[in-house]
Amino acid sequence: MTHTVKEEIAYLKNFVTDYKNDLFARLIEERTGYVTMVLEDLYQPHNCSAVLRSCDCFGIQNVHIIENANTFKDNSEISMGASDWLTIHRHKGKGKNHTGETIDELKARGFRIVATTPHERDTFIDDIDLHRGKMAFFMGTELTGLSDEVLTRADEFVKVPMYGFTESYNVSVCAALLMYSVVQRLRRSDIDWHLAEEERDEVLLKWYKRSIKASAEILERFNQENNQ
Repeated sequence: MTHTVKEEIAYLKNFVTDYKNDLFARLIEERTGYVTMVLEDLYQPHNCSAVLRSCDCFGIQNVHIIENANTFKDNSEISMGASDWLTIHRHKGKGKNHTGETIDELKARGFRIVATTPHERDTFIDDIDLHRGKMAFFMGTELTGLSDEVLTRADEFVKVPMYGFTESYNVSVCAALLMYSVVQRLRRSDIDWHLAEEERDEVLLKWYKRSIKASAEILERFNQENNQ
């Protein structure tokens, strides 16, 4: 019989330092699944990698990357290894537009689709109603922005305030400002923004596996002992 996720986590705790155990225990309580970032077809790897780094810093666990025409390649010098600690959902495959299926998936999981645009009549990010439910923020390509499909199917539209001549922020800067506003307000609210218990355990197990060399072999022996 295979051990449960909780049992595997408890076993792997023996193979890391007390400092690492304490760090994981603290940071998992800071992670949120109430907000997710969705990057639609970004073609500049440094921007995408910078967004991943910000997601980790702000405790946003899930990131969706849509690869229609462009393939994402993480630049670890910019992301600083953030992808090791995030749950990244890559929507890719040749000859297919993956934007629609990503929207369908997120809506089915209870997310409202929030398009990030610089249009004048959009809601400022500081004013978005956090109590209306989980939010999936879509960020578009550096030159053309979000696709028509996202703009047509979005539930809401938000923008980050600008006071200069330039028409838009760099996409990674915009994402960071957006996350800062939402996460700070979320933490001051009465909303339960933490990861659900099952997802929390899955993420913790992934963190331990990332941190321990030969973790697969260790867990295999652990499960074999249980069957003897």
